[in-house]
Amino acid sequence: MFQKFTQEEEIARTRIPKEGEMLAVVINILGNGRMTVECNDGKTRMGRIPGKLRKRVWIRMNDLVIVEPWSVESEKKCDIVWKYTKTQAQWLKKKGYTKSLPLD
Repeated sequence: MFQKFTQEEEIARTRIPKEGEMLAVVINILGNGRMTVECNDGKTRMGRIPGKLRKRVWIRMNDLVIVEPWSVESEKKCDIVWKYTKTQAQWLKKKGYTKSLPLD
């Protein structure tokens, strides 16, 4: 019924940001599904969790996420599209994807 993934399988399935998306770290939780994130490009944006992820994903401070900047206010706001597990975040850090992010 439920599949159990080993650590190697989980890392092999790690999602890489597509075009128009970027990696970010959650630095502050504002409430109501909104949080402040620091993105790969060095900008701080207000991210929101869309309805399809709101009840399914629990996002905390210092979590590594994929964000998609809005088409209108792309310098200030974004949607959070994906959250990485700790294992996936460590793998991305080891591979050099998170060099410009303030991770622990």
